[in-house]
Amino acid sequence: MSATLQPGAGEIRAAAYLPSTPQTVLWGRLPCGADEPVLRIEPGTEVTIDTVSHEGLLDDQGSDPLAFFTGHGVAAGDVLTDAIEIVGTLTRTSTDGPHVVTGPIHVEGAEPGDLLAITVLETTPRVPYGVISNRHGRGALVGELPRGPENVSVFATVRDGVGCLPAVEGGERLIEFPLAPFLGIMGVAVAGDERPHSVPPGAHGGNIDINLLQVGSTLYLPVQVPGALAYVGDPHFAQGDGEVALTALEASLRVTLRFDVVPAVEALARFGPFEGPLVETPEYLVPTGLDKDLDEAVRKCVRAALALLQARWGLDEHLAYAYLSAATDINISQVVDKVCGAHARIRVADFDGLAR
Repeated sequence: MSATLQPGAGEIRAAAYLPSTPQTVLWGRLPCGADEPVLRIEPGTEVTIDTVSHEGLLDDQGSDPLAFFTGHGVAAGDVLTDAIEIVGTLTRTSTDGPHVVTGPIHVEGAEPGDLLAITVLETTPRVPYGVISNRHGRGALVGELPRGPENVSVFATVRDGVGCLPAVEGGERLIEFPLAPFLGIMGVAVAGDERPHSVPPGAHGGNIDINLLQVGSTLYLPVQVPGALAYVGDPHFAQGDGEVALTALEASLRVTLRFDVVPAVEALARFGPFEGPLVETPEYLVPTGLDKDLDEAVRKCVRAALALLQARWGLDEHLAYAYLSAATDINISQVVDKVCGAHARIRVADFDGLAR
């Protein structure tokens, strides 16, 4: 892979570039309507953003990314300087989330009722390593793992497009798995002057952790405040559906995104009414369901999928329900973010013979 991408170094695809600095990020909170934008853009603008992973920055890892990563054999020059600066400048409390969130970005003309469309154009690893963590009180197996009294952070290396984990602690045999970079957090600001916690996702998007949001995919979110005030964070190199240990392979990415506005009338014609988030990939339309109870999250996802099929292709409800059962996978996005997520993969090609 390419050399470590320090802020401003290496190829920057878009004319608009947003680094992650103490002035352009929030640590543990998401933007709200009262926040001032760190960037203003016109719809259709591409923006290259340097995101910073929270892993290696947190209290249980020493609050010192230079010491943490060099302790795992990383050269000092390969530790990101923006990560070091963020830890050295900003503080977070015990009531804040862990994530470093870059933004907000004001998109001209976006108004409540519209949709903000965020399309992923490029994702480039900034470092050749990452971390997978399991913390007490979190993860799918709360009370079972981790076994000991301490939280567990597993260091992983990256080479030739694959992640590498030891099969046993300190052993030389490696498990290798493909990288599939995406942003776990993509969202719009909520109305009001209270910044949401960075962990639970919602209609605003936020920490949705849907691994389909790779290059070529678009996330649609209902705009809640003028200008949308978009933000991103929680970069991943790879994640399995469920993200059961709490985090997946977390590591910093340089991403290029395009921000578009879908007017309310057009949004209703294309997707019908929905609370969001909604993902579109080259192959699938992906409605979502979010709830503290996983069963209810799945039910909400199914209802959202039914509404989409009826609005987009005019299916009778009972036939849409039958189609979902026969041909659509309902995946668990994640079960570790206080609010669980489910998403449905509706294969668009199945409807090529229907008028829209």
